[in-house]
Amino acid sequence: MNDSPYSPRRRTALVLTGTGTAGAYHAGVLHALHEAGVKIDLVAGRGIGAVGALFAAIDGGSRLWGPDGPWRGAGAPRFYRFRAPLRVAAWALGAGLVALLSPLVLLALAVLVYIAGLVAALVGLTSAGAAATAWFGAVLDRLFAPLALPTVMPRLVAFALVVALAAVAVGAVGWRRGAGRRRGRGAAWWRLAGAPLDARGAISGFRGLLWQLIRGAASLPEPPPGEIGRRYAELVLENLGQPGFREVLVTVHDLDARTDVVFALLGDGHRQRFFSGESRVHAAARTAEAFDLAGAASDHVADALAAALSLPAVTEPHLVVFRPESYWRGESHRMCDRPDAVARLVAEVAAAGAEQIVLVTDAPGPGGPHALAAGRRELKARAGEYVRGAETAAVADALDARAGRGGSVFVVRPTHNPVGPFDFGGADDDRSDRRHSLAELADRGYEDAYRQFIEPVVGASGDRLELAGRSAPSMSSSDPADRIR
Repeated sequence: MNDSPYSPRRRTALVLTGTGTAGAYHAGVLHALHEAGVKIDLVAGRGIGAVGALFAAIDGGSRLWGPDGPWRGAGAPRFYRFRAPLRVAAWALGAGLVALLSPLVLLALAVLVYIAGLVAALVGLTSAGAAATAWFGAVLDRLFAPLALPTVMPRLVAFALVVALAAVAVGAVGWRRGAGRRRGRGAAWWRLAGAPLDARGAISGFRGLLWQLIRGAASLPEPPPGEIGRRYAELVLENLGQPGFREVLVTVHDLDARTDVVFALLGDGHRQRFFSGESRVHAAARTAEAFDLAGAASDHVADALAAALSLPAVTEPHLVVFRPESYWRGESHRMCDRPDAVARLVAEVAAAGAEQIVLVTDAPGPGGPHALAAGRRELKARAGEYVRGAETAAVADALDARAGRGGSVFVVRPTHNPVGPFDFGGADDDRSDRRHSLAELADRGYEDAYRQFIEPVVGASGDRLELAGRSAPSMSSSDPADRIR
C-alpha cells in the first residue's frame, strides 16, 4: 500500500509486530536494514517486536542477529516454557501412570514369552522355550508376591499424586507471594494452577541483554528494572540524532483500564504534539494511555518490555506499579500484549509524525485454495495457530485502515513460515518435508528485507545509500547480500 514513493528524506518508521519466534525474523530484517544503511527515524513494536524496537533504538540490533544472540544460540528454548510446578506435576503424574500400568505391561510380556516358547517348541527348540517360559514365570512370581508389586505399586502411585499436588501448591504459593502481586478471584483450581506458560524466562533474558548494552564495557551488576529504564532513557536522549540511535515506541494492553497504552520516547520535534493528543479525536484520554519515557515515566521502560512479552491468557500479565503523582495515582495495573493491536500501533506511529512506514511481520498473508496443513495438537502449537491467525488478520486490518490517509506503508513478510510463535526449537514443515530452525527464520527475514524492500523500493528510488562500515558495492554483484537493491 504505497500512496507515495519512498524517500529517505521523509520521516521513516520501522514497525515490528509478532509473537515469540517472530523475533528471529525481525532480527534478520534489522540486520539487512542496518547493512544496507536504510535511514530509520523511529522504531516501534508490539509483542516480541518491542524487543527489536528497544534494541534497535540504541544501535543494539547486532545483539539480536549475531551468532551469540538469542535466536542463534541455545537461549531461545527457555522462553515461554511451561511453568516449573506444572512440569514437575506432569512428570510425577507420568511416573504414577507408569507404576499403575506396570502389572498390565508385565502380563502382556508374559503372553509374548508364552507365544515365543510355543514357537520355539514347534521348531524343535523345546528345551530353550521351556527354560525361557519357566524363567519368566519365576520372575512374575517374585514381582507379584504379596510384599512386592501389590504393595509397592499403590504406594508409588500415591507418592506420585502427592508430589504432583505439592508441586502445584508450592508453585502457587511462590507465585502469589511474588513482590507486588495483586489478589485474584476465581475457582480454587485456577488459583492453584495459574497460567500454563511462564514468560519470566523471556523477560529476564532480554532485560539482561538490554542492560549489557546500556552498561557497555563497565562491569556492573544488573540493577532493579526501574533503574534500567532510567539509564536507557538517558542513553537515548543523550545520543538521539547520532548514527544508530532512534526514537522508540511500544504498545501494550492494559487489562484494568481496558485499553491499549503506548510507551514512547520521542524527540522534541514530535514529543509535545504526540503526548498532548492534538493528533487524536479523544485528546482528553491521552494522559491515561500515553506514557512519556523521556519524562517522568522513564522508569517504565522495563515494564513496557515485560508487558509486551506477557501473552494474554497463557501467561500471567505483568504488573505495572505507577507513581503516586501519576495519572493513575499509584495504582497497580495488569498489562500484556494484544496480538491484534497492529492497527493501533500503526496509528500511534503515524501520530508520532511518521510519513512512511516499513511494517515487518513473520505472519504470511492469507492462504488460498489447496494450502491446508495438518492441525497440531500440542497446547503451545494450538495457541500459536490462533496467535498467527489473529496477527495475519490484524495486519490486513491495519493496512486497510491506513489506505487513503497519505504516506506509504511497505510490508516485509515471508510467503511461507512453518515456524509457529512458540516453536523455539524449530518446526517440521510438511511442504518441504524438512525441519526449519530459528536461525533459518532469521536468514529468511534478511533475504526478504532485501527482496521485498531494499532492492525494489529503496534501490529503485534513485537515492544513494550510505552503508554502515563499508563503501557501496557494485550493482552488478552476484551476491544479493553484497549489493544495494
